[in-house]
Amino acid sequence: MQTMTIMPPLAMPPQTVLSPKTVRKIPAKPEFASDATVKRPKRVAAYCRVSTKKDEQHLSYEAQKDVYTEKIMRNPEWQYVDIYADRGITGTQATKRPDFMRLIRDCKKGKIDLIITKSVTRFARNTLDSLEHVRLLKSMGIGVLFEIQNINTLTMANEMILTMYAGMAQNESENISANVRWGWQRSFAKGKVNISYKSFLGYRKGADGQPEIVPEEAAIVRRIYNEFLMGFTRKQIADSLTELGIPTPMGKGTWLPSTVHSILRNEKYTGDALLGKTYIPDCLTHKAVANNGEMPQYYVENNHPAIIERGVWNRAQEELARRGGKRKVKEKGTTSEQGKYSSKYALTELLICGECGTPYRRVTWSKNGKKKAVWRCISRLDYGKQYCKESPTVEESVLQDAILEALARFVRQNSAALDVLKQHIGMALSGEADGDDPYAIQARIGEIGVALNDLYELIAQPGNEDGCESQFEALYGEKAALKEKLAAIKATANHASAEQSRLDEIFTVADGLRNRPLEWEEPLIRQMVECVKVVSKNWIRIRFRPGIELDAGLDA
Repeated sequence: MQTMTIMPPLAMPPQTVLSPKTVRKIPAKPEFASDATVKRPKRVAAYCRVSTKKDEQHLSYEAQKDVYTEKIMRNPEWQYVDIYADRGITGTQATKRPDFMRLIRDCKKGKIDLIITKSVTRFARNTLDSLEHVRLLKSMGIGVLFEIQNINTLTMANEMILTMYAGMAQNESENISANVRWGWQRSFAKGKVNISYKSFLGYRKGADGQPEIVPEEAAIVRRIYNEFLMGFTRKQIADSLTELGIPTPMGKGTWLPSTVHSILRNEKYTGDALLGKTYIPDCLTHKAVANNGEMPQYYVENNHPAIIERGVWNRAQEELARRGGKRKVKEKGTTSEQGKYSSKYALTELLICGECGTPYRRVTWSKNGKKKAVWRCISRLDYGKQYCKESPTVEESVLQDAILEALARFVRQNSAALDVLKQHIGMALSGEADGDDPYAIQARIGEIGVALNDLYELIAQPGNEDGCESQFEALYGEKAALKEKLAAIKATANHASAEQSRLDEIFTVADGLRNRPLEWEEPLIRQMVECVKVVSKNWIRIRFRPGIELDAGLDA
């Protein structure tokens, strides 16, 4: 029989008596305590900014620095750190303000407790910039005191008020930008041309405030245009100017092809000026972009003395376009088509196959230790007779002799034909060949613009939409047609001007050739010859620049 042991009951723990609840205050650290008698002085810096470099703004800039220096030094609770100031710099981009960024860096290094500034607009005109930097500083325990708005970012209840003021500052900046843009447009419409002489080779500011030609610099500009039209590349021209020790427009010793290109494209060398080439769509980024029709442009003619004749400038633009739009030819062994301009041999640009129209390429043959240069059709050379069956290979010396013989005949026999061509081009330039007056067309475009503005106001009034719509469409269509016609007339005039300039040059070159024996010169061939077609193995057809064609035999 099993016996069961009965365990005694567990003893109850003694009753715990709770002590009275007490609350003990932990004082704030002395450096952050609100009691002015125990806290250490705040390390205070000031930020000030003026957005222009005008003399009166310079006084404001210096005055702000003096005021803040004295204000910080006189306050016993503040310890002076530094005055951070940007002058003549926009407030819409923090990264473009060097002293503002220095201020932020010093804050990150723990050097500053408080920043004082005159107003939100002085701190930043970009709402996002303003809020981002205030939040950054606040996260580090650094306050910004805006005096005019009486806002301390460490004690403000929320960001709504600061956001409102920052938005107002940005809106003010946008309005200022719009007013500046409007002012520029009004200035452009009046034909006011501003020139940066520091980067403008060939001109300086005259005693009357207008551009005047610097003769020694103008000679460099003319040299650039002449060499370019003779067939030299922009790199060759740049290298030549560098070797001669001629300084660039900015006074540097090394010329770049892009610098040569900008001179060739600058219409101001003709005495004209195109205003509104770029514009700034966003006042916050201040990034200028090319004006492709988004904003009005203004072309001012005869604004100042010309260095380059208009016809020469037009020829340079045609040559730039020709080189940029060269026919691309796929060559064997390459991964892409080749269309780059080459100035090494004139015939690389001029010689084409009479059968397939493909350019010829210069090839060096070597036989029995002797080398000989020949020209061959690229299609025939790379792909055999598949695409070009009969094109001949032409020896370079034979080809050059044939072209020089034709050039001599051209110089002797075609002066009368050149005179006729000059007369026709002169008629085109004077407008006799076309009865349309560009000035009358421009005036009519202006009249239509005024009428369209009146219609805008009428259409904006209720009930006038239907009655004005047909009239609006008619005027708008007429304006578009007139603008196209004006552009066509201008293009024709520019081409005629370029042709006249080219003829003048050919007359000058031809007169010089009559008095000396002809020799093969690459620049001379480019000036006089437009195209050479290899018709067969026995003869070629040369087209000279005025459009006159002569045949020449190939005598091996």
